[in-house]
Amino acid sequence: MTATVQPFWKRKSLTQLDSQEWESLCDGCGLCCLQKLEDEDDGSVYYTRIACKLLDLTSCRCTDYPNRRKFVPDCIQLTPAAADQFQWLPATCAYRLVSEGRDLPAWHYLVSGDVDAVHRERISQSGRMLSENSVAEDDWEDYLIFRSG
Repeated sequence: MTATVQPFWKRKSLTQLDSQEWESLCDGCGLCCLQKLEDEDDGSVYYTRIACKLLDLTSCRCTDYPNRRKFVPDCIQLTPAAADQFQWLPATCAYRLVSEGRDLPAWHYLVSGDVDAVHRERISQSGRMLSENSVAEDDWEDYLIFRSG
């Protein structure tokens, strides 16, 4: 009888992941690259349909990931050390799920083997986003899509 080896995200903590494992958790939804507005009264984070200028609006991948901080200095770098701050990420985000000790959803490509499942399941905003270059910042509130939490 052969023992089944659990996938790395189940047998390792976030801080034990190597850089390839860490990066592979990203499902390509692009939701973390959407512009967000924070309610000053209660701290709630609202996602807009407005995407970072570097996000490809169809593939939901950064068009210059290695150099993104050069062009977008306030781009948030997700790291295992900051996992306790991942509550602002969407509930479907693998980084958040693994940090909370939960499993990846069936559509995640590490489970399904299908990198396009995130789009077919409409987890991503592929085809439904606007570039931040096309909408005045004062109008972002008109493009709210959901509250994180």
